[in-house]
Amino acid sequence: MRLSLFLPLGLLCLAIAAVPAAAQESEAPLPRVLDEAALPGVMARAVDDFIIPGYRDLARSTAALAETIEALCETPSDAPLRAGRSAFTNLVATWSAVEIIRVGPAIKQNRFERFLFYPDRKSTGLKQVQAILAKRDESATDVESLRMKSVAVQGLGALEYVLYGTGSGALAGSEGAFRCRYGRAIAMNLETIADELVAAWERPDGIQAAWKRPGPDNPLFRDKREAATELLGILVHSVEMVKDQRLRPLYAGTIDRKPGRSNPKLAIYWRSGNTMPSLSANFRGLQALFNRAGMEDLLPADSRSIAGSVNFLLKTLASAAGRVDGPLDAALADDKRRAMLAFIALNTADLLDRLNRDFGGAIGLGAGFSFADGD
Repeated sequence: MRLSLFLPLGLLCLAIAAVPAAAQESEAPLPRVLDEAALPGVMARAVDDFIIPGYRDLARSTAALAETIEALCETPSDAPLRAGRSAFTNLVATWSAVEIIRVGPAIKQNRFERFLFYPDRKSTGLKQVQAILAKRDESATDVESLRMKSVAVQGLGALEYVLYGTGSGALAGSEGAFRCRYGRAIAMNLETIADELVAAWERPDGIQAAWKRPGPDNPLFRDKREAATELLGILVHSVEMVKDQRLRPLYAGTIDRKPGRSNPKLAIYWRSGNTMPSLSANFRGLQALFNRAGMEDLLPADSRSIAGSVNFLLKTLASAAGRVDGPLDAALADDKRRAMLAFIALNTADLLDRLNRDFGGAIGLGAGFSFADGD
């Protein structure tokens, strides 16, 4: 389906403006060589100015959530329930900015999946959470025994169902005591995981040393090219995740450019209304990493416009996602908000191409280098 069928004139102009380089700089870039002198500084800033501060923010958000859930369990009523839900929303935003760092400590000990199990194909995880609530499985209310259970019942998805799913209103009264204890255990588990991530990255002789000093004796990066590939790969894989796991299940037609059926209940965080705020935070996190690391420094002088295009797309996408408000089913039935989803999908695909092909080629990783395929 043509973009003009989705977008009113104003948004169509914005879509055109958002991707100037794709239309005007289609020539294949000349062969490049990685700026190895600039790379260590970029890697160090990625660690010191984005990753560690981001995980510290996550630890603070999880601690605040655990505290509010504890208060809800002690004095159940409407106000503490609202506070718990607000703390959950804040945590989703904080997590969404750093979930792009799906490397290193995040993928060890199943930390990522334990923090967020998604996508939940065939609702396997949902059924496990519902079974815990139905059977009042007390082992799920103890954080240590909860950590031994399925990853699907101990993270954000499980907690969202506890706070917003069927029967969640009981949390405001004594009849929700078990449900609240289970939610408290989940919150404590999330706090533990966040603290582990902070500790792992703060160790001077740990992963931060590997990121800052690539070389023959480095267990992660034998040379600076491998380090650059890891860093840019984070951005590329994250944009792919947004396109394929967050947008496609919601409304495939916006990506395939043909009519597609809406599936709002397949979207992440649909119960809590955090789908689009999370998406916006994903884009903001990507832009923060790109800029705080100073990734533009890897570009030769004649290719600096690529960084401008990447920044413009990320800023535009974060803003656009924030403008799709209200329940998802209502948004998908509304022409204006549906057009905005089409705009987001189209420009997310372009952003992926800009990072994978143009930026990667310009910094010496090879034009057409496919991070997605693991080359």
